[in-house]
Amino acid sequence: MKISARNLIKGKVVAVEKGATTAHVKIEIAGGQVITSAITNEAVDSLKLTVGGEAYAVVKASDVMIAVD
Repeated sequence: MKISARNLIKGKVVAVEKGATTAHVKIEIAGGQVITSAITNEAVDSLKLTVGGEAYAVVKASDVMIAVD
């Protein structure tokens, strides 16, 4: 795989929750943290995402905001 995004985070799929058109995919990464992504059901099927399988969370953003209380 080659991709221009700089933030590739490898993990394990721990949940795939399909809705009418959109699915929420949860990937557990190092330290037990979970990243959730909303993608189409078609993308879930095309990528053959299943619980227990490996996947990458790919973060591509022009801006990242940071806040504190």
